[in-house]
Amino acid sequence: MRFLLNLSTCKMLLQGSSEEKFKVLELVKKKSAAKKKFGRTLEKFFKQPRIQVQSVTQDWGSVWPGPRSFHPASVPLPIRMGYPKKNEPSPDKWGNAELMKIPNFLHLTPPVIERQCKAIKKFCTPWPKELESEEAQNFFYPLVVKTSSYLQSSPSLRDARARSVSITVSLDSLKLDWHGCDKLLRLVGERFDPITRLLTITADRCPLSQQNLDYCVYLLTVIYNESKKTEPWEHEKGEFDYEYFDFDRSKSKETVEKLQEFTGEILPEEKIESYSNAVVAIHNEDENEETLENYKNAVLKILKL
Repeated sequence: MRFLLNLSTCKMLLQGSSEEKFKVLELVKKKSAAKKKFGRTLEKFFKQPRIQVQSVTQDWGSVWPGPRSFHPASVPLPIRMGYPKKNEPSPDKWGNAELMKIPNFLHLTPPVIERQCKAIKKFCTPWPKELESEEAQNFFYPLVVKTSSYLQSSPSLRDARARSVSITVSLDSLKLDWHGCDKLLRLVGERFDPITRLLTITADRCPLSQQNLDYCVYLLTVIYNESKKTEPWEHEKGEFDYEYFDFDRSKSKETVEKLQEFTGEILPEEKIESYSNAVVAIHNEDENEETLENYKNAVLKILKL
């Protein structure tokens, strides 16, 4: 029975071999069909870069609505950055770490800024008419705060220069009397500019600019309060102990008053004013031929010589 089964099987194989060819054993399969199939799958999975489908009239605010790292597939600009090799251009934007690690302002284009300004315009109030002139601004807001911000390409976003803060205030806006002004000038020293009459205080010791601003305001408050105080030893100050020469507190004015009492005549205000200006110029400025000549002429006018 076994022999007959094998014989029948052989007959069937022989009959089939005449109709069909014997299949060849392929140890390494051909990749053509598999490659085509895998390629179609990749085309469905991976899309084209966005820059290839962007139109010229697109809304850039929708593409880049806020601050983010640089993405080469979204920015249709031929940007290059980095250290170039010899006789080669700088690296392009694809896979460029130099473009990714620095902040950018692609979200602050002029149309986007205009749109944002229009959106917040309803929350803004018009500029007060009383503050249109610079004099009015200095009168109502005498304190000026100056800060600086820096942008640089480095691993750290902090800059040591950005923490420096300076405040400027006019001496006339402090409304101090003669004693307070004299004492304040002694306390501040070189921080006061006699030409512009502005007091400038700068601080950069604290790590944050807000801390330095608070420190500047604190120093100004302390200096102002100390200037208004009068200590007992301050009454012992003489004429040469003051910061500058004052004709009203000097012996020169007493001499002019004694001269009027002795002669019994009242001198014109013009002669007294010219004499006081000449004396103040000699004490507060350097002595030169011009100041001495003015002092000589003023004395001769008072003595009527």
